[in-house]
Amino acid sequence: MAAVMGLVVGIDIGTQSCKAVVCDDRLVVLGAGRVGYAPAHPRPGWAEQDPALWLDALAPAIAAALAAAGRAPGDVVGLGVTGQLDGLVAVDARGRALGPCLPWLDRRATAELDGIDPERLAAITGQVADAAHLAAKARWWDRHRPSPRAAAFHQPVSFVVEQLAGVRVMDPALASTTMLWALERGTWSAELCEAFALEPARLPAVAPADAMAGRLTASGAAWTGLPAGIAVAVGTGDDFAAPLGAGLQPGELVCVLGTAEVVGARAATAVRDGGRLVETHAYPAGGFFVENPGWLAGGALRWLGALLGLDDAALDAAAIAAPPGAGGVAFLPALGGAMAPAWDPEARGAFVGLAPGHGAPHLARAVHEGLACAVRDVALRLGELGLPLGSLRLVGGGARSRLAAEVRADATGLPVDVAADADCTPIGAAMCGAVAAGLHRELAAAAVARPPPVARVMPDPGRRALAEAGHARHRALFAALRRDRAPRDPDHV
Repeated sequence: MAAVMGLVVGIDIGTQSCKAVVCDDRLVVLGAGRVGYAPAHPRPGWAEQDPALWLDALAPAIAAALAAAGRAPGDVVGLGVTGQLDGLVAVDARGRALGPCLPWLDRRATAELDGIDPERLAAITGQVADAAHLAAKARWWDRHRPSPRAAAFHQPVSFVVEQLAGVRVMDPALASTTMLWALERGTWSAELCEAFALEPARLPAVAPADAMAGRLTASGAAWTGLPAGIAVAVGTGDDFAAPLGAGLQPGELVCVLGTAEVVGARAATAVRDGGRLVETHAYPAGGFFVENPGWLAGGALRWLGALLGLDDAALDAAAIAAPPGAGGVAFLPALGGAMAPAWDPEARGAFVGLAPGHGAPHLARAVHEGLACAVRDVALRLGELGLPLGSLRLVGGGARSRLAAEVRADATGLPVDVAADADCTPIGAAMCGAVAAGLHRELAAAAVARPPPVARVMPDPGRRALAEAGHARHRALFAALRRDRAPRDPDHV
């Protein structure tokens, strides 16, 4: 039984919006709110986002959620924060941002991996050496923006928590995405901190996601519109909050279909992928999460919709109107660099097989099917690593699309379960806040209490052979375009 009564708020600091949910003590969503914004792309391969966008969005998103729930700020006793992984926010000694966040989409720090042994890094951290991760970006910041010197480096979640609670802290799952965390030992790696020329004192402290980071400060109350003094949880990253909110269990593959598509599964022990397609991270509810951190997915659909002048619903209807196989059109989902079937930050997206008879429906269907091919790449690797997968759980905003479930069922051969709440990520944040506030005893028990999926979509036998052929073509096209790619112009990266 809950020790206290009251409401809890979950916040998701996403790439394209801030989402808020208000949950009761049973973690039932009573209301939701959203405020949109966007990253900037000053150069190809670069991305930036002003952290002020997140802070300015908090109060209106929370107010909208409370209004939808018909409840008042004074009813809230706890707050949890989740958000995008792999962003870097450099701050001064008072926690103020020294410039824009370099979000997960940003790949400017590739040169900062020079001299880093990827095998040794993987052995220590379970990660792929990649410019998206915090360590490379921190090294880039120190080299290219040395004055004023950054007192500390945050990810977006830990930055927001410091603004709200005045405490510089992140959870082990977030820490394990930095390329600096010794996965089994559960500490910052002195060896890797030295390799990236980054003192551990410039990194946040580490505590469990469901621990109380601190109480909401007066300035935090101003940012959120909530009463000062309520519990603020340490929180975690969105890759982990979404499966938490969905109640993911071992033996299930999860696809979190948002701006990016995260694909992974829970594991009892840490595994290492010699092929460097998936990474292993700490999981807030215990054990580990083995995942590919994702490619631009919902973001790719939104990009195409903007090009075609179609909103989300119209683009989905167009894709449904096209035949399976998209009339021979294929799409490689690498608009922000490839993540499957291999990590390649220099790769770019492509449509292949276009003819005069093709139109918007074929392009839309091709994007959906290309994304599903990438999901299959990850599912195959997880199986090779010994993780048994009996079903796929689809969550995130993209889970509202029936077609998204169908193409993933056909591509993987797995039944696809659609989560009861599509946006599980802020619910995972609310779960952390509920434990920190004393509404629940632990995350694992709260996860089991989540409602079961609302629908199951089975693979279609008539489409499976076409999906298999499409995946084989996807692999061949990726290899061919990788071989033929022109050398990168250093003045136009």
